Amino acid sequence: MSYPTRAGRFTEPHRPTVIGTAVACLIALTLTVVPLAAQTDFYNTDRNRPIQIEDAYPTERYAFELQLAPVRLERRDGGLYNWGIEPEITYGIFPRTHLEIGVPLAFVDGGLGVDEEFGLAGLDLSVLHNLNVETSGLPAFGLAADVVLPVGSLAPDNAYLSLRGIATRTYTWARFHLNGQYTFGSADGVGEGVNSVVELSRWLAGVAVDRTFPLKSTLITAELYVQDPLGPNTDLELNAAGGIRYQLSPQLAVDGGLGRRLTGDDRSWFVTFGAAYAFAIRGLIPVPRR
Repeated sequence: MSYPTRAGRFTEPHRPTVIGTAVACLIALTLTVVPLAAQTDFYNTDRNRPIQIEDAYPTERYAFELQLAPVRLERRDGGLYNWGIEPEITYGIFPRTHLEIGVPLAFVDGGLGVDEEFGLAGLDLSVLHNLNVETSGLPAFGLAADVVLPVGSLAPDNAYLSLRGIATRTYTWARFHLNGQYTFGSADGVGEGVNSVVELSRWLAGVAVDRTFPLKSTLITAELYVQDPLGPNTDLELNAAGGIRYQLSPQLAVDGGLGRRLTGDDRSWFVTFGAAYAFAIRGLIPVPRR
């Protein structure tokens, strides 16, 4: 294959130069990555890592957290399976504030006589801000906003904005988390194509409890929450789930969970598992003044 030059002629591409440039860029990026002392990442319970209810704490400032292929598999009534994967990257952009971008991909099993579907299920943008440091008399509070954009064949027809309030209270024997969320937008734009990867609810309220084992870098957690699915002719859903997070290395944590919809139109089982890698880029960290 030939490519046009600036003079309008055609010449063969310089493959060695392109490959060499790509390798050089990769090496340069590797040299700029700064390891983080992230041994406590197992302590952080983000949404769906491994449960829906999260704590009030964001990713630390200047740090990146890469969600490595978090997967959710759901067994619906009738033995049908849906699964999804949502790679995400989070960046601590301001003090006690992080930005997050997620790209959910979904596989939907339509059953007998219905074609299976696989595709992009939207683009998920979110921001979380921690309002205060927890004290002996005051829980930690956080505010979050999420926007799901209509990108992909399995995405909703419209953009949806969700606002969420979070509270975390720590005791010597356990932590407790409260989440409340409301989503704005018409239910008519959801349809039947959106599955559990981007789970849209008109409102959601729930509680979670977790206990950590610092010497083993392990956290176990359980939750109970109710939601009103955003869609036509849906009933309230009561969900229960539990999970575990484990720190494999200073930068790498893994998690897994198991849950069930106890009420609603489809009382399905679901499992989640994934991993997160924390790092920083040297050039983004300001140098302290002497």
